[in-house]
Amino acid sequence: MVRAKSRSRQVSGQLTLPIQGLVSPKSVLRKIRNYLAGQVVGLTRDESLLEEVLKCVFCRVHLEREKRANSVGDYVLPETIAEGYRQAFDQIRQKFPTLFESDNEISLDPDHIAYVDHEFASLNLSDTTHDIVGDIYETFIGSGYRGQEGQFFTPRTAVRALVELTAPTTGDVIIDPACGSGSFLLQAIHHVAGFDVLPERIHGIDKDAYLVRLSLLHLALQFDTIFPINCADSLTWGGNDFETSSTQSLIGQFTLVLTNPPFGSKIVSLSGAARTDFDLAYKWRYSKHTGRYQKQASLAKNTPPQILFVERCISLLAAGGRLGIVLPESVLSSPRHRHVVQYILDHTTPIAVVGMPEVLFKTSGRGGTHTKVCLVVLEKKPASSDHQIFMAEAKWCGHDSRAREIPKDDIPAIVEKFQAFKREEPISPDRFGFLVPYTDLQNNILTPRFYDPEPRRMLSELKSTHDFYKVSDLINDGFLSISTGDEVGKLAYGTGDIPFVRTSDLSNWEIKVNPKHLVSRDVYENYATKQDVRKGDIFMVRDGTYLIGTCAFISRYDTEIVYQSHIFKIRVREGAPLDNYLLLALLSSPPLVAQIKAMSFTQDIIDSLGGRIHDLVLPVPKSALHCREISDMVRRAIESRIEARELTRKARQAVVVL
Repeated sequence: MVRAKSRSRQVSGQLTLPIQGLVSPKSVLRKIRNYLAGQVVGLTRDESLLEEVLKCVFCRVHLEREKRANSVGDYVLPETIAEGYRQAFDQIRQKFPTLFESDNEISLDPDHIAYVDHEFASLNLSDTTHDIVGDIYETFIGSGYRGQEGQFFTPRTAVRALVELTAPTTGDVIIDPACGSGSFLLQAIHHVAGFDVLPERIHGIDKDAYLVRLSLLHLALQFDTIFPINCADSLTWGGNDFETSSTQSLIGQFTLVLTNPPFGSKIVSLSGAARTDFDLAYKWRYSKHTGRYQKQASLAKNTPPQILFVERCISLLAAGGRLGIVLPESVLSSPRHRHVVQYILDHTTPIAVVGMPEVLFKTSGRGGTHTKVCLVVLEKKPASSDHQIFMAEAKWCGHDSRAREIPKDDIPAIVEKFQAFKREEPISPDRFGFLVPYTDLQNNILTPRFYDPEPRRMLSELKSTHDFYKVSDLINDGFLSISTGDEVGKLAYGTGDIPFVRTSDLSNWEIKVNPKHLVSRDVYENYATKQDVRKGDIFMVRDGTYLIGTCAFISRYDTEIVYQSHIFKIRVREGAPLDNYLLLALLSSPPLVAQIKAMSFTQDIIDSLGGRIHDLVLPVPKSALHCREISDMVRRAIESRIEARELTRKARQAVVVL
């Protein structure tokens, strides 16, 4: 193999013992990455540099274990350091022939090796509680690897949480059927005291050969042995003679499955006859007669991989086994996936469901995904009538939407509260943890925020002073009507001067003075009769990431518009027990904001209130005088704002009108 050449020879070498606590591993690795990217000729791709750094970290750990690393401060020539690394790598190749081929060598020259060794000296690489391989991978490749295929590496805070929620033991036989770089397996081994775990009890599968090798490297570096990690397709059980492997022989006998399967509605995970092996690959239809979803004879057009992995993971478990899985929230809440939750409830008992922040899988400003997920723990056993499910909703996860570390992380507190619950200690309900009786589950929904106790608590405190009206009852009694708008298409934008009102155009109870998009009068007239916008109507955002529930009042200046399908139009009709001004105040009040948040479910990457608007409960004050006072306040606020807005508009137009 031709070794990479150096552009300079300015680095002296020291083969030193690690100094703990000096710097963070990622900052050291970023320095190494930037140095190698600028200095090495012939190895410019991050994947190639990653391979070289992995070789070096293996050598460094090997030298530390052999106690052949020099002490801090001892000067050693780069050539001597490089020779020590090459000898160590030769021994590593002999010990792990399946990881490194016999003709594989370290391609870096002595100066490069000396620099890497010098930087590694500031880290405790022998500390098996730290995931140095994960840090190396994220630094050189990024944790959003293969996002187009729905594969996003699970952030470590979530990996640790799911492992602690499932509480692996030395007696468990564990598998990750979508193991990626092996983070779940690594954390599970650490949880049960590391070296006491027998390799034959830890199994992994991934269809990406590169990730399988990385997973093998990951575990071998920390535990100095090879674990049964297979390159195969977990859905078809095919690839590389998997049918003869020790892993395949344990199907249905695993006591713990830990995984973050690939997810995405557009990913074709299976095709052909293989789909017939999965119940969840078929169409399902709700039967009013039985109150259940029934499997149909025909296959669905395309079943997302996360759905098929639910069934596959359950099939891997022995009776009483546990499943810890990362799932998009939409699987647990969307009407189109209610049959999936029914399948889960038919075959397992939910132990815990923890909602994660939308930024969990964000790896940079643009990298990663905003898909909201939940950590789900299931047990393969029938549920008892008095079973209670632990649920929680994390607001913070230790990093922001640009993957920058922040000091806020709710996940450890949630795990601690769950452990207190498992110890049968009393817990007070809040977003860090609350209990939902199994018998209280509604409509095959398993999302924590749907069962948030806060909205119910707020309404309970108003029982003596307010009357409660459910939106669906008001509609059925003819007092309210609700409809949605339309999408006109991008080609209609900029064709005229009629506002096309979108969710972002609603703010502070009014429509913005300058909507972003305008359409022609022909477009307006095409929708005017159907949309029937009138003075006094209320717009409310139906779909969106942050704007759901935002309201606007339609003034006499706003009726000539077209509005988007993501907006509800709400109209109060004659005889209703409240007027439109009071309704606007109610929809913006804390009890309604809490209900709307609880009932807004994630659909892929955006949230939607959808038809659950009918389930909202309006707390109307019993005092008619108080209701009139509220209505009057709202009316005066709206009129003053609308007039100010129109005055602003006229002033801007007056600049060019003499």
